[in-house]
Amino acid sequence: MKSASSMADEHCHLFNITKNYTAQDLAAFHGHLGPFIVLGYRMGRYARDHFCDDPFSLKAAVHCSGTPPESCVVDGVQLGSGCTLGKRNIEIVMSPSVQCVFTGNGKTLVLTPKPYTPPKDDGHHYEAAIEHFALDLFNKTDNNLFTIRLA
Repeated sequence: MKSASSMADEHCHLFNITKNYTAQDLAAFHGHLGPFIVLGYRMGRYARDHFCDDPFSLKAAVHCSGTPPESCVVDGVQLGSGCTLGKRNIEIVMSPSVQCVFTGNGKTLVLTPKPYTPPKDDGHHYEAAIEHFALDLFNKTDNNLFTIRLA
């Protein structure tokens, strides 16, 4: 017997489409480009590319403070992983540190951002400095952005 996703693949043209978003796409969705949307996107993308490519089977638990700027990681995870609030397969878990826990196919993947130091808010050109910093993060390799652990 075929699974629902394999049957949908045969009949649906717009089922489970993936897209690699640019930094400009992230900014258009989120309103600006900051480090947390970049980290979330890259962690979500990693989970989708290397762990579970079905956004209906994949679930994401985003551990963070629950307030901006940390909660901005959730927007990135949605774009990268395909887990969305509408499908109810993403949740925010209040935590003193940022971490994304993905589950799918009976497995668990834990991605934890590596420490970094964002620019200080000096009152002058801060948004431009944050954008430049986020662009630098966007262009880093996965291993330089976060640790990867199968649990």
